[in-house]
Amino acid sequence: MTSASPIAGNPENSPAGPALFTDHYELTMLRAALRDGTADRRCSFELFSRRLPEGRRYGVVAGTGRLLEAITSFRYDEQELAFLVESEVIDEPTRDWLAAYRFTGDVSGYAEGELYFPGSPILTVDATFAQGVVLETLALSILNHDAAVASAAARMVVAAGDRPCIEMGSRRTHEEAAVAAARAAYLSGFSATSNLAAGFQYGVPTAGTAAHAYTLLHDKEADAFRSQVEALGLDTTLLVDTYDIAAGIRTAIEVAGPELGAIRIDSGDLAVLAHQSRALLDELGAHKTRIVLSGDLDEFGLAALAGAPVDAYGVGTSVVTGSGAPTAGFVYKLVEVEGRPVAKRSEDKMTHGGRKTAVRRHRPTGTAVEEVLRSQRAPSSRDGDRPLQVPFVRGGELAADPPSLTGSRDHLREVLTTLPWEGLKLSRGEPAIPTIYEESR
Repeated sequence: MTSASPIAGNPENSPAGPALFTDHYELTMLRAALRDGTADRRCSFELFSRRLPEGRRYGVVAGTGRLLEAITSFRYDEQELAFLVESEVIDEPTRDWLAAYRFTGDVSGYAEGELYFPGSPILTVDATFAQGVVLETLALSILNHDAAVASAAARMVVAAGDRPCIEMGSRRTHEEAAVAAARAAYLSGFSATSNLAAGFQYGVPTAGTAAHAYTLLHDKEADAFRSQVEALGLDTTLLVDTYDIAAGIRTAIEVAGPELGAIRIDSGDLAVLAHQSRALLDELGAHKTRIVLSGDLDEFGLAALAGAPVDAYGVGTSVVTGSGAPTAGFVYKLVEVEGRPVAKRSEDKMTHGGRKTAVRRHRPTGTAVEEVLRSQRAPSSRDGDRPLQVPFVRGGELAADPPSLTGSRDHLREVLTTLPWEGLKLSRGEPAIPTIYEESR
């Protein structure tokens, strides 16, 4: 292994731009390729997953919009270049090349909100080796995170049925990851987020009322409830499990009356408490008061509550951490050089060489049956085949305005209905549809 370079540091602690969201070895490869003359070879890189996380039947593409924004603003400023030179990561010729860096290649891939399976080429970068290799870590870090969250969130939405889910996991992850996670969860069908930055930056609806601290602040639970109702109105949600849940519900209705919007329960045996709370609310005449449940819920917990009288869920840690699969397992591989297929051939990391095109094949009924990939040319067209890759960047410029987040939500909801019914199960099993490689003829 090459010895580590000394670090010059950044006395002002200025934040790094997207061009430094990378690994050291990408710039050492660039440095060597510029020196030996291979940097300008035309290449194709593909981003894909060799397998789905354990127990998953499908994945959801998310983060593409964030990545495209990062690629179009991928620049090295003088302070960053000075750091790289002083740290001996790059030499002067590499510095000059990076100073002039502008991505001029092409990018295509699966739209946000599309499903993916093992081998699906969800992102293809066609560029010189130099221009494409420096995007590897940036692309992987964004898409691995966002797709992991979106894939988990989609399973939760399916498990929740027609009951809305609110993303409320900001306090369980990095502050910037929280914003991306809220965006990805909304793409997958969550109704809102507690994260205000996601509302400001991406237009995700936000929701929230009060925590246990607000009840504890007041001398009496009734005082806290009264204050909240006076400030936020009768449609607010009162958190009733700070002390005794049954007493909290009685106090809530006593203060707000039977027109109270909702109560929230955040602990305990949620299924049992939901039934007991519904019975008590009805007894008190609060027939329209909704019940919101939260507290370490994941897709399995949501499925277990299907028969409980619940109106909405709050989901935190499990969704922002991918519900046990915090990364989608994507890799970014060089698959073609100057039109020649290349591939790694080790037994445990087999890669199919060559730039690929992809279609999803369907029965006449509209049910998806397989993902078809082929190198060199498009898969043979059949009735029911739907092309999966769309152009994102051409010649360094955005090919079209990215689809809206709402449009991506709608697309995911539609494509989920095309999966075989067993593909939506939460139980362990094979991917919902197989991936087929058709050799070029």
